[in-house]
Amino acid sequence: MTTAITKTQYEAVIGLETHCQLSTETKIFSDSSAKFTADPNINIDPVCMGLPGVLPVLNQKVLEYAVKAGLALNCQIAPYSKFDRKQYFYPDLPKNYQISQFDLPIAEHGWLEIEITDSTGKPLLDENGQSITKRIGITRLHMEEDAGKLVHGGSDRLSGSTYSLVDYNRAGVPLVEIVSEPDMRTGQEAAEYAQELRRIMLYLGVSDGNMQEGSLRCDVNISVRPIGQKEFGTKVEIKNMNSFSAIQKAIDYEIDRQIRAIETGERILQETRLWEEGAQRTITMRVKEGSSDYRYFPEPDLGPIEVSPQQLETWRSELPQLPYQKRPYYEKTLGLSPYDARVLTDDRAIADYFEATVAAKANPKLAANWIMGDISAYLNNERLSITEIPLKPESLSELIGLIEAGTISNKIAKDILPELLAKGGSAKELVESKGLIQISDTGAIEAAIEAVLAENPNELEQYRAGKTKLLGFFVGKVMKQTGGRADPKLTNQLLAKKLNA
Repeated sequence: MTTAITKTQYEAVIGLETHCQLSTETKIFSDSSAKFTADPNINIDPVCMGLPGVLPVLNQKVLEYAVKAGLALNCQIAPYSKFDRKQYFYPDLPKNYQISQFDLPIAEHGWLEIEITDSTGKPLLDENGQSITKRIGITRLHMEEDAGKLVHGGSDRLSGSTYSLVDYNRAGVPLVEIVSEPDMRTGQEAAEYAQELRRIMLYLGVSDGNMQEGSLRCDVNISVRPIGQKEFGTKVEIKNMNSFSAIQKAIDYEIDRQIRAIETGERILQETRLWEEGAQRTITMRVKEGSSDYRYFPEPDLGPIEVSPQQLETWRSELPQLPYQKRPYYEKTLGLSPYDARVLTDDRAIADYFEATVAAKANPKLAANWIMGDISAYLNNERLSITEIPLKPESLSELIGLIEAGTISNKIAKDILPELLAKGGSAKELVESKGLIQISDTGAIEAAIEAVLAENPNELEQYRAGKTKLLGFFVGKVMKQTGGRADPKLTNQLLAKKLNA
């Protein structure tokens, strides 16, 4: 590996091209279902198969989703744009060209803001305790159609030869391609950019962001140059990254590889490479094409796209509040830590649930703790979304209020939470029906303490002889004596007084 001393003499210049499948019911230019995970070659039609004599028609929902994505990324939406043919010959693209956008895309000149994090994913803070952020430019966002899928490795039993199969279900599924500016300098920044981009698409509801199925795919462009040099180095593309960890590891590897090449006088080729997860390395795929290799020209079968000011404002008004807009409010107004704000805003449904709990008068920090702790653990174990549990935000707020009022202990709350999560209902009514109201009466707790001390004379003698760790033993006995209902704080105070008398 390259030494740290050598690496400090260079900087990486990184940009991402992200392909994001849109969650429309039908394909971009035809009425076939866009569910590409169905049995092979079920959701196909003459348009996506490129048969002669058929004409594409733009899906209106694709345009809406693309414009909303552009607005969420702070882009300028083009009042006039068009589609182009990109000569892109692959076996899984039946027409032998791809309908895309070239010189007049739907959106340009945007940005998104990322949080700078440490190696564990926690946000780094400035001297005022606020998250350190960085703005990453968005060059463009354009619409295009996806290609099909090749499945390699089949073998004919008679001839012994290998072959590939093709599934055209994905051909014609709508995409937006989002091209960033080369503003990132580390693998960690690039992975954070990809994560924030995915969060935004999920908040908008325009994509499911499933990287395992290929709904979100990232191509990384990376070059290395000496510190202080303005000119970019030779750009290498790493194709089809399908996880955030792969993005970071591939970039870190490629930075080392390119620095070693520069140091040893080896020529860096402008090429496309692949990330080998098993070997943890990049390998050559092909020498990179230039724009001229695609031979773009305007798509003759589709008219230009015009977005009126009225339509643009309607779509803008339908945008939800996005993660980067929520986080400052969570930190500055609700008093949460940057880490808590980051976790809660990662999923829109979680953020909505948290905000509804706070709107029902719950303490924000306690609500965050319950949602990020016991409730998230339950969701993970049961493989549920927070929208699927019967426990409503109002009931969680009620439960938190019972704890703060001293009506129940934190332990009792944890004991009844599983029933509330499984069945819902009122936390207060459940506590009352089970007789779980916390005992805060000094006399009642003292009586329980006297009984426990009388039943455990040996432990009492050991405690008074100096074995003070037995305090926890006595607290547990008193809690058992009272069915877990004794006020823990008051119990500790009264026990300490009795034991040390």
